[in-house]
Amino acid sequence: ACAKGPVTRNAVLVVGDSLSAAHNIPAASGWVNLLQQRVKQQVTPAPAIINASISGETTAGALTRLPALLARHQPRVVVIELGGNDALRGLSPAQLRGNLEKMILASQQAGAKVLLLGIDVPPNYGPAYRQKLRQTYADLSRKHQAPLLPFLLEGVALKPGLMQSDGLHPTAAAQPQVLENVWPLLKPML
Repeated sequence: ACAKGPVTRNAVLVVGDSLSAAHNIPAASGWVNLLQQRVKQQVTPAPAIINASISGETTAGALTRLPALLARHQPRVVVIELGGNDALRGLSPAQLRGNLEKMILASQQAGAKVLLLGIDVPPNYGPAYRQKLRQTYADLSRKHQAPLLPFLLEGVALKPGLMQSDGLHPTAAAQPQVLENVWPLLKPML
């Protein structure tokens, strides 16, 4: 959610779902909050980190919210971490691709660089669906020159103690690793 306040011209806007919204863990433990702490220590001037992530968010919902977020925050970088809920709701990879592409284009037209954070779905979705999902992120990254982290939860998913009991969401203990996955791609964009 967006609080009222002045426009921040040196901002990183994170538009994501529960993986970036610190689902079921303290907000201070989430990777986006850890990112805020890191940029304050390592980047001058430190960009504001605007976390517009919402648990349960889909690409369609985020696409609807994005124009107001871009106008309000005028971010230098937009981090897009979406797709898991589209998959869980059975939306086609084509719908996911269309919504993500519109988000990338809107962000770039607003003068922001885009970082894509890819996700994967459980194996029971089948190899064809999972491959189409991976290919969607790769194609959009290539087409729009947007850096891509292929799998946000690399080194976290399926590891005991790093995933909540639902098997979908990382624990607080996993958040530093999630940030380490994102940081090498995000840092050069700041």
